[in-house]
Amino acid sequence: MAWDKKYKAELKNWRAGIYQEDEVGTGRKEHQHAAGKLTARERLALLLDKDSFHEVDQYAQSQSTDFGMQLKRRPGDGVITGWGLIHGQVVYVALQDITVLGGSLGKVHGEKICRIQDMAYENRCPIIFIMDSGGARVEEGVAALSGYSHIFFRNTKCSGRIPQIALLLGYSVGGSSYLPAMCDFTFMTKHTGRMFITGPGVVKEVIGEEISAEELGGSQIHSEVSGAADFVYEDDEEVIRETRRFFTYIWPEKKEHFDSQKMSEDRSAQLEEIVPDDQRRVYDIHQVIEIIADSNSFFEVKARYAKNLVIGFGKINGDVTGFVASQPMELSGSLDAKASEKAARFIRFCDCFNIPILTLVDTPGFFPGKKQEEDGIIRRGAKLLYAYSEATVPKVTLVLRKAYGGAYIAMNSKSMGADLVYAWPVAQLAVLGAKGAVNVVFRKEIARAEDPEEDRRQKILEYQEKFMNPYFAAKQGYIDEIILPEETRQTLINAFAGLRNKMQCTVFNGEKKHGNISL
Repeated sequence: MAWDKKYKAELKNWRAGIYQEDEVGTGRKEHQHAAGKLTARERLALLLDKDSFHEVDQYAQSQSTDFGMQLKRRPGDGVITGWGLIHGQVVYVALQDITVLGGSLGKVHGEKICRIQDMAYENRCPIIFIMDSGGARVEEGVAALSGYSHIFFRNTKCSGRIPQIALLLGYSVGGSSYLPAMCDFTFMTKHTGRMFITGPGVVKEVIGEEISAEELGGSQIHSEVSGAADFVYEDDEEVIRETRRFFTYIWPEKKEHFDSQKMSEDRSAQLEEIVPDDQRRVYDIHQVIEIIADSNSFFEVKARYAKNLVIGFGKINGDVTGFVASQPMELSGSLDAKASEKAARFIRFCDCFNIPILTLVDTPGFFPGKKQEEDGIIRRGAKLLYAYSEATVPKVTLVLRKAYGGAYIAMNSKSMGADLVYAWPVAQLAVLGAKGAVNVVFRKEIARAEDPEEDRRQKILEYQEKFMNPYFAAKQGYIDEIILPEETRQTLINAFAGLRNKMQCTVFNGEKKHGNISL
């Protein structure tokens, strides 16, 4: 017996009403576009493969009347949740819709996000949060705050088991701002992304400081100063496009779904032209990475923050690899507090998801000074030591020119667990640079010399020849092989091939090694 047509008509009309309210948000679609932003469903359509989205809880809405207030009821409760495909791979998503109830988080809103987090965790698939919210829904009181608690609890549970990505395409205020920080990586729009604990109005009221939303929590602050944003792009479209590309790196066990990057012809012979043998001359480490990695495959992380250390994902002979590299163009490649913490969290992510790590070293040591001590160089530098020591993925190190003092230890030395360590013939490994070492060791002897400056110069040369060259370190077992620049790429390809079986880690048996936040 055929169904009564009225049932189908009722469902059709109800769906049409739901989507009209959800998509337009009481006529604010044009307002979004005027602000340089897409609507939630327009973002969703760009993010996922065509016609791949499956929504859950799309009709859920708040029913509470706590505190004597009649709460607004809107389908979806200001957040869209479900799953779809990126390059054919299942990805779970939660998108806040600021045109519906201001994207504010209430009880039902939080429950929807928690449910999709649980589904991502149980199915071991990545999750993406698209943030655009005014914060907690005030009229729901503590129920809204509790919603954040449940979400953060699940962020912690998921950390190290599945990649968690936040796209900050609008406001992320109050408790909401912690969600991106709990994720592995945060993308942010240059002009419309805002993130802060308290807004400009409250700041002015509480401490009397007048400040704009951009100055308080815009993309420049979080990409260059706080380090809370890993990537900044011009607008919604560019953020979403780069997020889709990023997924070809961070979930390498699924890489059979992606088109392989074109592999580089071996251009290692050019490295000698790029890297001067004079330790005092600078060069751009990006040029070295571009030659070592497959063509156009390097995807830098936190490019605007702590520029003295470069981190990111690249491919070597088609295999995803994490790069950690000294940048001589900034602070001469010294390690400071920010760079140490930046690298530590990246290393922990690579270890969580079985991505091998290549470390390129050219550093004169940890950056000194009162400011660094105040910034916690000891505490934050220890995070780098801990991360390298903890990581069980293949770890290969190449010393390009110099590795001095504590930075030699911290940048994945053999004693810290490096599987293989290589060095170029110009490399210098020592507690101090030759000048500093001679001034300490021979200070009295130089002072008694007839010509102190000439005596110092001779001792510096002697110290460099005897103790700072890579052959001295190799004889003691701290370097596995000294290679020429033109041999670099093939040597690294062979090294990682030889360590391939080390990739079989417990993370792929349903367990996780550890979370990603380095405390």
